[in-house]
Amino acid sequence: MDTALIVRLLKLLLVIGLAALVLPICIIGYLVITSDQESVAISLDTTSVVDMIIIAIYLFLLATLATGGIYWFVTQVRSLINLRNEKMRMELLHLQSQINPHFFFNVLNNLYGLVEKDASKAKDMILNLSNMMRYSIYEGQKDQVTLREEVDYLQKFINLNQSRYRKKIDVAFETTMKDEQIKVTPLLFIILLENAFKHGVEHLTKGAYVHISLKSEGHIVHFEIANNFDPEELSDQPGVGLANLQRRLELVYPKTHALNIDQQASDYHVSLTLHTT
Repeated sequence: MDTALIVRLLKLLLVIGLAALVLPICIIGYLVITSDQESVAISLDTTSVVDMIIIAIYLFLLATLATGGIYWFVTQVRSLINLRNEKMRMELLHLQSQINPHFFFNVLNNLYGLVEKDASKAKDMILNLSNMMRYSIYEGQKDQVTLREEVDYLQKFINLNQSRYRKKIDVAFETTMKDEQIKVTPLLFIILLENAFKHGVEHLTKGAYVHISLKSEGHIVHFEIANNFDPEELSDQPGVGLANLQRRLELVYPKTHALNIDQQASDYHVSLTLHTT
């Protein structure tokens, strides 16, 4: 609601409150001055028209004050909720803006060396990268996108990675979607997929694999990804991307998601389940 209107309403309530205090003082003062008594007792007669009018006035004042108080309380609660939601949205936008810089920089480095060697392949990679960046910038800022759009984005990521690596990679991406128009928060699955390539494929000279599965049934989306990695390249520091994902899930899917991580000697498996309703 307009701030100026709220200020006017508060001023009106203040005037009504002052009137409720001043009116009985004026009546008592008048009775004391016009009578010879040192004190005056006021009693209202419900059979008197004048007394009934006075009662009605005070009931109206009390009702107005009560209504104004309730309205003020509701307005304050609503403002606090809106502020909290806005802070959550700003935090989400900040988290989403941190996605994929490592991947984009690596692809650009690959393109630099590829332009002279294979111009045709470089053009395809540039077009693919451009589409991915457009999706990250525009669709990634939305609250929700369709599951189909997310799957297409993941596939572009896979294609681009396969183009920039010279080594053979066993990549499998299986999808089973009964409803491709299910709405999900954008750029959640890409964090897990990017980690599989960044911490797995990137450090393995041979035998690298990334197996992905995405299934949806009703309003439940289940995403799984498995990859191998070089144990000697494993960092003891927790990944920023995974912490980013966990925080976003807490904000967007509180108590409606399940994230499970299973790390073996040289294999990594993650499953993420979302209840989208």
